[in-house]
Amino acid sequence: MADLHRFANPARFRRLSAAVLPWAAGVTVVAFAAGLYFALFASPADYQQGDTVRIMYVHVPAAWMALFVYTLIAVASAVALIWKHPLADVTAKAAAPIGAVFTLLCLATGSLWGKPMWGTWWVWDARLTSVLVLFFLYLGHMALSNAFDDPTRGARAAAILALVGFVNVPIIKFSVDWWNTLHQPASVSRLDAPAIDPAMLVPLLLMTVAFKGYFITALLLRIRAELAARKVRVMRLSQLHAAERAAPATG
Repeated sequence: MADLHRFANPARFRRLSAAVLPWAAGVTVVAFAAGLYFALFASPADYQQGDTVRIMYVHVPAAWMALFVYTLIAVASAVALIWKHPLADVTAKAAAPIGAVFTLLCLATGSLWGKPMWGTWWVWDARLTSVLVLFFLYLGHMALSNAFDDPTRGARAAAILALVGFVNVPIIKFSVDWWNTLHQPASVSRLDAPAIDPAMLVPLLLMTVAFKGYFITALLLRIRAELAARKVRVMRLSQLHAAERAAPATG
């Protein structure tokens, strides 16, 4: 943990993030451009789903990122509660809205994909219901982070929720194996070989890289903004306390 605490200094983090941001943003732009090109023009239509299958190139990376971001929040919450790392709760708070957007995007594109394939916008199967629960967990984390006047109490409550809610992540992952759902089993992350044509796998992976790059870029920007906001709050409180101490002397 000593190595991690080296990055707890806001000035050191700002220098590091300033170096990473241009690269992360560049990877995001290039991967999005290449991914969209391959997804829309180079990849074939599915023999059963037709062009509707192209929704996959947004839906699947959004679903992966929704799980990844919540896992990151849970890890950051554990670090904040156990080792009191100063940037851990800031990272969790900054990541939650981004993860909520990924989850909402996953739900929305899933509905758009499900209507022509299943004949309905929504079904209460295990995968869809558990992803909806994940979205509510994100909203709950965001609400608790801002529910208290003392940011420390809010961060602690949100961290506990994140750790308790993490049980939902493996439920989402393995729901298609544990229960009979409308979703197909995993076709990319298999032990033998991905059961997906390379012409479809390439744009899917490119879009995944683009989503990951966007997340890193947005996360670093949000952490920097949160650190700046906390610095302003500390300065205002210091000024307020100084004014209160000076008031009796001037009175």
